[in-house]
Amino acid sequence: MKLADWIGLLCLILALLILWQFRQIVLLIFTAVILAIALNSLVRWLQRFRLKRSIAVIVALSLVVFFGTLFFSLVMPPFLTQFQQLIELAPRGFNQFIRWVDNLLENPPLWLPEQYQYEFQIPTIPEIAQQIGPLAQNVLGNFFAFFSNSVTTLLQVLLVIVLTLMFLANPLAYRQLFVRLFPSFYRRRADHILSGCETALLLWMGGIVINSIFIASLSAVGLFILGIPFVFAHALLAGVFNLIPNLGPAASVIFPVSVALLDAPWKALTVIILYIVIQNLESYWFSPMIMQKQVSLLPAATLTAQIFFASFFGFLGLVLALPLAVVSKIWIEEAIMKDILDQWHGTPEKSFTETSSEAFTDFELDSEPFASDSLSSIENESDFPQ
Repeated sequence: MKLADWIGLLCLILALLILWQFRQIVLLIFTAVILAIALNSLVRWLQRFRLKRSIAVIVALSLVVFFGTLFFSLVMPPFLTQFQQLIELAPRGFNQFIRWVDNLLENPPLWLPEQYQYEFQIPTIPEIAQQIGPLAQNVLGNFFAFFSNSVTTLLQVLLVIVLTLMFLANPLAYRQLFVRLFPSFYRRRADHILSGCETALLLWMGGIVINSIFIASLSAVGLFILGIPFVFAHALLAGVFNLIPNLGPAASVIFPVSVALLDAPWKALTVIILYIVIQNLESYWFSPMIMQKQVSLLPAATLTAQIFFASFFGFLGLVLALPLAVVSKIWIEEAIMKDILDQWHGTPEKSFTETSSEAFTDFELDSEPFASDSLSSIENESDFPQ
């Protein structure tokens, strides 16, 4: 390697170390990018009615504010009322479960074989609590650490809102700035990969919203039939927790099960069965039907991404695990697998620039990019290979 190559590698390592020190800020910027992409799709739709972009942006933001106000004025008050009562009843349901287990240990059922009734000792609730207590305390402490400082959280929310508005006002300039971070021969290809990331994120956002509505609706119908109180709060929580794959659906069943335990253990069992059926319908029938064009992720890859991003970035990394995994998948497939690994067997006389150009011509998108004129603007740069 030449001296210039070593200097470039050293600068890349230093840049990665700096980004790692500001990883939380990078995650907030990524959140703002996701929101800007969603709003920009609405702006592009409004521009089809021959509105100027500035007017379309104002109309889009006005619609968001209007429907947000409508949601918080009509939906949140009954939800908060039910949720407050739910918080009061949940510990009572857990205590009822403890008493039921203690009674089961003292008076084993007749259908249990006699040798197991006396020889097999089930751990008592205090023993179980003593074993899992420190672990649960640690998990809950990490979970609520994100919300511990209200001032910091408020500042982070304000930062995301401001960045979203900035990105939405002039997306082309920020996109060109990011593309210029790549070598000149790869900028055209990087711009197309960014368009692929945007397409995948839009498909994911649309699919996850429809899936959440589906989960909330089925949960409401099922809990209403079973006669579980606070149906609206349970259904809304199920839809919101669905945004966190794998872990979210498991967390959403805690509150309805706790309330059902106040009536009878068998009713809590029916609630668990109901949620299992709903999640299987969503995973194996509804989600594949809705997200036919979505960037698919294997279940093991999704769970691994959650553990990885949650370990490195905390609670915010857990919430953003799926969009981060989607973007990472696009870049790995296009930049590493397609542009490097798939071209490894190429003839020696072919340069990386030529192979990247071939891969670039094969890359197609199903929707227009985040800034539709960005590619044409970038292609006019003099440092692009002609």
